[in-house]
Amino acid sequence: MSIDDDVRRDGAVTHPEPVTAPDAAAARPQHRGLSRRTALRLGAAGTAAAGVAAARVVAVPALATKGQLSPQGLVGAASVAFSDAVYLEAFPTSPLIVSPFSDALPIPPALRPVPQSEYSAWPSPPGPGTGQQNSLGNQAHQLWPGKVGYPDPIVYKIDVLVSQHAFTTSKVLPIDAFGKPTTSFDERGNPVAAGTVRDLPLSTIYGFNGTFPGPRINAEYGRPALVRFENRLHENPLGLDRQDFGAPDWSFLTHLHNAHTAPESDGNPHYSMRYGPKHHGYLPQMWVDNLYLNWPAGGDDREKQSFFWFHDHRMDHTGSNVYKGMVGLYPIYDPKTGYQGLSGMYDGGDERQGLRLPGVRRDNGDGSFDVKYDIPLAFYDLRLDDGVTTHKDIHDSQGEFPLAGNPRTHPEWWGKSFFKHFPNHGFVGDIFTVNGTAYPVLRVKRRKYRLRFLDASIARIYEFKLMTSSKGPVAARDLGLTGEDLQGQYRIPDGQQCMKFTQIASDGGLLPKPIVRDSFELWPAKRREVVVDFTRYQDGTPTTPGDVIYLTNVMKMGDGRMWDSSTRFSADPSYKIPMIKIIIEEAVVDNSKIPTKMRPLTPIPSNWKTLLDNRHVFEVQRGGAGGEIEWLINGQPFEPNQVATSMKNPAGKSPLAQQKKGSFNLWEIRNGGGGWVHPFHLHMEEHRTVMRNGKDVTAGKDAGHPDDLSREDLAALDPSESVILYRGFRDFTGPYVAHCHNLAHEDHAMMFGWEIT
Repeated sequence: MSIDDDVRRDGAVTHPEPVTAPDAAAARPQHRGLSRRTALRLGAAGTAAAGVAAARVVAVPALATKGQLSPQGLVGAASVAFSDAVYLEAFPTSPLIVSPFSDALPIPPALRPVPQSEYSAWPSPPGPGTGQQNSLGNQAHQLWPGKVGYPDPIVYKIDVLVSQHAFTTSKVLPIDAFGKPTTSFDERGNPVAAGTVRDLPLSTIYGFNGTFPGPRINAEYGRPALVRFENRLHENPLGLDRQDFGAPDWSFLTHLHNAHTAPESDGNPHYSMRYGPKHHGYLPQMWVDNLYLNWPAGGDDREKQSFFWFHDHRMDHTGSNVYKGMVGLYPIYDPKTGYQGLSGMYDGGDERQGLRLPGVRRDNGDGSFDVKYDIPLAFYDLRLDDGVTTHKDIHDSQGEFPLAGNPRTHPEWWGKSFFKHFPNHGFVGDIFTVNGTAYPVLRVKRRKYRLRFLDASIARIYEFKLMTSSKGPVAARDLGLTGEDLQGQYRIPDGQQCMKFTQIASDGGLLPKPIVRDSFELWPAKRREVVVDFTRYQDGTPTTPGDVIYLTNVMKMGDGRMWDSSTRFSADPSYKIPMIKIIIEEAVVDNSKIPTKMRPLTPIPSNWKTLLDNRHVFEVQRGGAGGEIEWLINGQPFEPNQVATSMKNPAGKSPLAQQKKGSFNLWEIRNGGGGWVHPFHLHMEEHRTVMRNGKDVTAGKDAGHPDDLSREDLAALDPSESVILYRGFRDFTGPYVAHCHNLAHEDHAMMFGWEIT
């Protein structure tokens, strides 16, 4: 079957035969009409200060409660009020999962590498030579492992595939926004009577190796990995309906977040639009070899990290591709020996050695290994189509999904994943999943576990607690809740905190010392690693087999702008959404310990304040004169062929966002609005937060942001906040990006290009 035949059948946009020649520009798909970004700017031009009066009445009390009442906060609230008046944010209400906590939590095993005998026989095997980095034959790896004294990489193969996914095996009850049973539809769009309990249809995904989440690669420092990603999205053997989201040209771009990686393997559009594919991403039938050196910045052991993830980064469609399933896991261990005072591997996944963090390692004999009692948890919220919500998005005016026939309803898609780019303040779902499964069960032994948390959601922020509940989960609709309060579907009204977390790592790896926490926030793309001791409760009483604990989200977030309530601001004691049911089983041998000291921090120069006047300054802000039309940095949308310019700094200069290889500098990131939070991510190296809101936080005494003391790759910006970050630029040269990791913001231009020269 030809690609065009496949397209006509499954409803995706038609595009030319995939190209593998270096000069692919002429063959790339061209959409009729204005570009989405041009359309957004024209729309923004007409937005002014409308809504200010309404904002004063509605928003001032709310801003004051959250401690955000300021001129910026009021202007932001006016923009929110205007957006709400102009744009109808119509989302479906997902069917109620009737039997939550019946599916086991999936724990992806380690991906097995490709044997050398196999990859050496590929028509284009991996290697360091010119033209060996991708199928276009136009790039080479900037730094092959031998140059830093490392062995040749372990090779993995990952195909990007069209596939299907089940978010639950439970029966579901179709309900409306009032929680009442409602009509649903079959696969032909025929109505099914209200009150009918249904099986949920499988959702179409774009997945790494066809799964969600995708593979888990257990990596090690000192052992490089090369992953060949091949685009096979043109294949659709099951004839699946691709629906109306995901990159319309089926391209992809994989970013290992936030690996210390050369730009050709970084998967960022500032690179891909200028080199390699010279396109938003790699088109069908193309492949790219991403080389992950597993080399700490500057060769400094103190810069080692512990948990990456890889995800799509295709320009303008990162959010839709990630939401469609392009997520993978990459824990990274430190097997180095010889650390003072420790015997064996420092953090090699074996609790009998080194730091002795929880984990029982099993080597597979091919370079891969699995670690028991060390569990990654990827959190992701979604909505399922109700068949009556009109699909109407900015893409429909651009003709990106012509066969969808939007704007219209899609009863034939009932029960399948629903996504919307616009309004673009951020997409939040009403079903919460972990490792791709809604409300799963995790059975644990009576011992300590290492849990690695990842927020893979588009915009949602979580705050987690460990709770007990004698009565168990109750459906939100049965509590009389409606509308946005149905998000999460279930509550534990009698939930009480029963255990604490011992945090051992943040985005940038192991902390200098553990932090005991009642709860912690998890922002989009952030990672947090904790140890939980399932042998006893926080009051010291022992657990017993059969005890049940719920990992619970206590942060309410009705839309993608920011939270409605959290422990830090206006806590809602009734908002307790159980996300994982943890059942305690019998005791087993536990050789793990919680260390008192872990990864020391690299020192910040004592004279760092002398860099303040010449810092780079970047302000993230909404576009237009009002409304949430476009998201900008320093007043400009992302231009993939340009290096951004700093705002004027205290020295009166506006330098380009360029840094010399081997240099260090201060970068300031400002949140220019009071109505939104921004999880701001900077590629390539981690940073240290030295100032927040004008105050020195190098001592780590900001109670609202205790992780500021650690190394991070993402700055959590509350409304109208600013941070000053100390950053290094080592080992590589070339183009990178920085952007908001609310992926609706990123896809609508809140990103800038920068370079190491």
